[in-house]
Amino acid sequence: MDKQYFTKTLKLRIKDKHASFLLAQSKEVNLCWNFVNDLSQQILRREHRFCSAYDLAQYTCGATKEGLSLHSQTVQAINEEYVLRRKQFRKAKLRWRKSGGSRRSLGWIPFKSSAIKYHNGQIKYCGRFISLWDSYGLARYELGTGSFSEDARGRWYFNVTVKVKSKIESGTELIGVDLGCKAAATASNGNKVIGRRYQELEKKLGVAQRARNKARVKSIHAKIANRRQDDHHKFSSALVKQSGAIFVGNVSSPAMRKTKLAKSSSDAGWGLLKTMLEYKCRWANIVFEEVNEAYTTQTCSCCGCISPSSPKGRAGLGIRHWNCMVCGADHDRDVNAAINIAKRGEAQFLAGAGHCPLVAGIPVPTAKAAAAG
Repeated sequence: MDKQYFTKTLKLRIKDKHASFLLAQSKEVNLCWNFVNDLSQQILRREHRFCSAYDLAQYTCGATKEGLSLHSQTVQAINEEYVLRRKQFRKAKLRWRKSGGSRRSLGWIPFKSSAIKYHNGQIKYCGRFISLWDSYGLARYELGTGSFSEDARGRWYFNVTVKVKSKIESGTELIGVDLGCKAAATASNGNKVIGRRYQELEKKLGVAQRARNKARVKSIHAKIANRRQDDHHKFSSALVKQSGAIFVGNVSSPAMRKTKLAKSSSDAGWGLLKTMLEYKCRWANIVFEEVNEAYTTQTCSCCGCISPSSPKGRAGLGIRHWNCMVCGADHDRDVNAAINIAKRGEAQFLAGAGHCPLVAGIPVPTAKAAAAG
């Protein structure tokens, strides 16, 4: 298969000495955002129409000559981002961006490719050179649009889109992935990512919160997020290298947050894992789809029957292993569900795309094979 180019976002840490400059720039971004937010609402009330990015550009043209120190391309990027988010969230008015107080918005400065230039480990923006830790070697890439962003600890990052060649190697297995709470994700080949990173540090987090140590609280939250992201990256990369097709259950994180399992489902990070699998499968040019996971836990992956001994509902959440009373097969609860998801995904794909050698020729793992692995 020929290598293809894909758009990838690189995130690099900016040195702390530039934080004051970027923070001042972000406050002007907030001012511009709030202006177009209010302007768009006024035009909607007066003329009964939504403003496009081109319309907003006519009102913000010349803003940099009237006192704003922002780059003119940043002002245009704000207009485009505002219109994009307004359409995405289907709202006539978005939230105000706050520059101060306890509810201050985290710093954000968008830019276009023409507003930045890379030179000797630094980014030139608005006439200033910004130093960063260049772990990717930006000189090898043609920089596209992006942004400067601030995290909860006050650290700044340079986010930029680049064109890269796909280097991910794919395998030949057809794999299903069951998303759960006991294990964040279980693959049909037996691989699991346990997750539960929040629960590991929950006691330390509680101590820091009771002590009102805000810096420590932010540090622990960042550590939890980093560990979870690292787990998901390793798990998803390993799956893509082994797979020719990946199917994931369509479990809904927002729906689970309304139940007693809200903490466990949030700790699992299902949305993050799905996003990683989706873009990595796209880079490797392999199949990725979500399938209906209804009754995949209760159904025996060997005989296809729903046995009276299979775990059912919330009362059966504690059952991790069970024996099918119909065929006698011994099942790991999550692996069995993942195998059923793989089979259901294969049937769904072939029904929608016709006979496809890519999927039709890939063997679906069995419960015995997963147990042996």
